[in-house]
Amino acid sequence: MRLVLDTNIVMDMLHFADPRTLPLRAAIDDARLLCFTDSECLAELERVTGYQEFGLDRAGRNALLQAYLKFAKVCDASAPENYMLPQCRDKDDQKFLVLAARSNAELLVTRDKRLLQLADRRHKPPPCVIVTAEAACKLLTTG
Repeated sequence: MRLVLDTNIVMDMLHFADPRTLPLRAAIDDARLLCFTDSECLAELERVTGYQEFGLDRAGRNALLQAYLKFAKVCDASAPENYMLPQCRDKDDQKFLVLAARSNAELLVTRDKRLLQLADRRHKPPPCVIVTAEAACKLLTTG
């Protein structure tokens, strides 16, 4: 199964070791899930790791990014893109929908309320299922 993790989920998984993300990490490590990112998402992650509240120095930031790149496959656009996607009310989160479409992801894992609001969109549906980490873990155990 192919998936995209938003920045908050990556931080939950790699910085906070949030128990809600541990089954996802195990599934990624077991190659049951294939994770995708792109340059734009990586730039956001790099910026976020620099926030003072996370307490990461340069070495810690680099270690987190390298840990992510060990399992996240970079999938940048190779041609102009024109996906029929819903518009997220937070334009900074649109990149995750685009990446999900580009990488043919089945899941976009997030805790962002604006992305989660798109999950039930009928007109211009999202390119994949949009779920929280807890819901993604349930999907993994049910099939």
